[in-house]
Amino acid sequence: MKNNARHLRTNMTEHELLIWHYIRRKKINNIQFYRQKHLGPFIVDFYAPSIRLALEIDGSQHFEKEHYEQDKFRDAYLREAKIHVLRFNNHEVKYQMNSVLEKLNDIIEQIKQFGTVED
Repeated sequence: MKNNARHLRTNMTEHELLIWHYIRRKKINNIQFYRQKHLGPFIVDFYAPSIRLALEIDGSQHFEKEHYEQDKFRDAYLREAKIHVLRFNNHEVKYQMNSVLEKLNDIIEQIKQFGTVED
């Protein structure tokens, strides 16, 4: 798993690289994110351990039934482990970055204030 995570870090997608530019080095709300983090049997795109937030950037394959079901299973596993999961798709990252960053910042603020994400 560790080697797979290392490989994914060195071969990030275009959209992962885009968001990484904005969240690395505590650029958003002074929160440290790690790339391609191993959590249990899964590797998440980005993880902020101080607030237990996994950030996933989904390509078009995630809308296929098989991947969608795998994502639901993974999200349930992570929620059971008290890890918040936030997903954006490639289109949002590429064309609506300001909205993505605003939502991410809002979620971080909610977690910091309430310890959870309120619906």
